[in-house]
Amino acid sequence: MDEHKEVERTERKSDSSKVASTFIKYAAYLIIFFGIMWFIISYLIPMIRG
Repeated sequence: MDEHKEVERTERKSDSSKVASTFIKYAAYLIIFFGIMWFIISYLIPMIRG
């Protein structure tokens, strides 16, 4: 009996550098979003109102 069994191994890595880079990326998105919102509220809305 010549049976070859393929074993599929999946490793779950909780790589801290990957988690940190994802956190930094989304933090940057939030900072940019709030920066744009601040610009709109501080400059564009008063310009429109006159």
